[in-house]
Amino acid sequence: MPPTAPFGSRAPRTRLMPGGGPPWRRYALAAVAILVLAAVLNIAIAPPAPTELSYTAFKEAVRDGRVAEVTFDGDSIRGRFHAEADGTAAGDGAPDEQGKPATTTDNAEAALGERFTSTKPGVEDPALLELLEREGVEVDAEPADSGLWARMLLSVLPWVLILGGFLYISYRMQQRLMAGGGKGGGLFDFGKSKAKRFRAEDSQVGLKDVAGLENAKADLAEIIGHLAEPERFRRLGAKMPKGVLLVGPPGTGKTLLARAVSGEAGVPFFSMSGSEFVEMFVGVGASRVRDLFETAKRAAPCVIFIDEIDAVGRSRGAGMGGGHDEREQTLNQILNEMDGFTPHEDIVVLAATNRPDVLDTALLRPGRFDRKVYLELPGREARRAILDIHARKVRVADDVDLDRLAARTVGFSGADLENLVNEAALLAGRTHQDEVDMRHFAEARDKLVLGAEREQGIGDEERRLVAVHESGHALLAWLLPHADPLDKVTIIPRGRALGATEQVPEEDRHTYRASYLRDRLAVMLGGRVAERVVFDEVTTGAEADLDNATRLARRMVSYWGMSDVIGPVAFKRGEEHVFLGREMARPPDFSDTTAARIDDEITALIRAVEEHAINLVRRHKDALLRLADRLLEAETLDREQIDRLLQEDLNAEPARAAQS
Repeated sequence: MPPTAPFGSRAPRTRLMPGGGPPWRRYALAAVAILVLAAVLNIAIAPPAPTELSYTAFKEAVRDGRVAEVTFDGDSIRGRFHAEADGTAAGDGAPDEQGKPATTTDNAEAALGERFTSTKPGVEDPALLELLEREGVEVDAEPADSGLWARMLLSVLPWVLILGGFLYISYRMQQRLMAGGGKGGGLFDFGKSKAKRFRAEDSQVGLKDVAGLENAKADLAEIIGHLAEPERFRRLGAKMPKGVLLVGPPGTGKTLLARAVSGEAGVPFFSMSGSEFVEMFVGVGASRVRDLFETAKRAAPCVIFIDEIDAVGRSRGAGMGGGHDEREQTLNQILNEMDGFTPHEDIVVLAATNRPDVLDTALLRPGRFDRKVYLELPGREARRAILDIHARKVRVADDVDLDRLAARTVGFSGADLENLVNEAALLAGRTHQDEVDMRHFAEARDKLVLGAEREQGIGDEERRLVAVHESGHALLAWLLPHADPLDKVTIIPRGRALGATEQVPEEDRHTYRASYLRDRLAVMLGGRVAERVVFDEVTTGAEADLDNATRLARRMVSYWGMSDVIGPVAFKRGEEHVFLGREMARPPDFSDTTAARIDDEITALIRAVEEHAINLVRRHKDALLRLADRLLEAETLDREQIDRLLQEDLNAEPARAAQS
């Protein structure tokens, strides 16, 4: 079997609607439905049929004074009787000057009674007009045949306008959706899939544009090769995976990888978000799933991409509606469609989520999502490559060091790095610069990590408190051998903080030694320790530090077994809730005595670290005060300035250099 030609190169065919058949058939059915509705409404709202009178009975009614008005339309006579004398006739008004009852406009219609019709004989009757004038009957006449055409026009014109408006709106929706890459449209298509269809030439992103993620790209490249040349794998007896689940934190490139598949595969590509399946109408989600997969089967080989599949793929059985919940019906249909593929249907389903723990187990079994591709936050080399890709789109100055920038962006995702480059370009444009230099990148990073600078007037005493607090963090980070190296210290208010001390690890860490965690605890407590040593009291500025230190100490004691008293045992106090996605309170699986021992050990650990930090700060109090004074003058100190100042004050190399 030769390789499948790219989508878009096949011979043109008659465009069909999603439900099958040419568009005119749907419009014809809609027109018939509207005409039937018009006929039913005409019957429902039509007035009662007029009474048929013979010509003799008509003249007799005129002589009796019962006729109020007549209209001659050729040989046809139409008219209305006076209303019966029941107290509601026209004579109920107040008398005028001649003593006759006054007829007002409001009760004029009420004075008219039942309608009637009659037909004039072929013989002229000149006495009829004299009789009508004598009895005070209002006489009107219409040209021959004009009334019939007017009535027909007034009856048909509104429905013609409604039908024309319906067809125009449906046509415009059809054209807009087809132009946007979607399926057909129309007012009856709410149960149709909203998936966007892309061709290979529609995407400008390929695997070469995705930096890092080498393992993920290798897995997807295999899928792309299978779609392009399925016979090569079939000869070996290999079956193409039906589903690939892309799992990773937000911003790691799941959707970008799917777009790269669109650009590389050379086959139709259907993209849809999980939330687009579910609507307020019961059964719409399942209907859209069926329509999506039916369309994909007709276009095979192809790729279906479902973004944020956890919107419909969460574990079943917890909704208020039980198994009849709309979301669960949609999930059931997805499971059925993926399990219903025949071995020769070359369709691959890509799905992305950052919450794999909440997905239903039936989705994850082999035969549905056979392969799971995990995307992690990029390492230093990957961050360097990502920055290089995004930096090509802006005018970068010669002083920009992307290697240093990659080292200072630990924990950034691919989306964060793209945002960093964009923020730097915006800062350069704001200051009317021709190029984006390293200063703009540094300011953009500080803005993303610490928040934007805010103008907040604080007094001299409070500024000194902040300077001493941040100097305590910086001093301990410089002295402790296992702490991360210092990068910057500032007392400029940013975000919700009055100051900040930044540390940048020399390498990406995935496991942590107990000695590193203890030094990290000491750095967290450094600001509070400095306040106690210098001012002999503490302030409220250490609230966030104490919260972070307590969380870290609890994990060390009850999660990681870093306590000689508790031992190598894990005591977790909460678990990730499968539906709410957060830690939910639940009864602990240990006794109250054990809980008390854990709390005591956490307190003892923090107190021991604090005591060690106090001894260090007291020993180097002069260096702390000089660092605080220098920080008050400059407001921001970088790594080189801090190293130079502390080495001069202590007249010694840093402890980490001595131990290394």
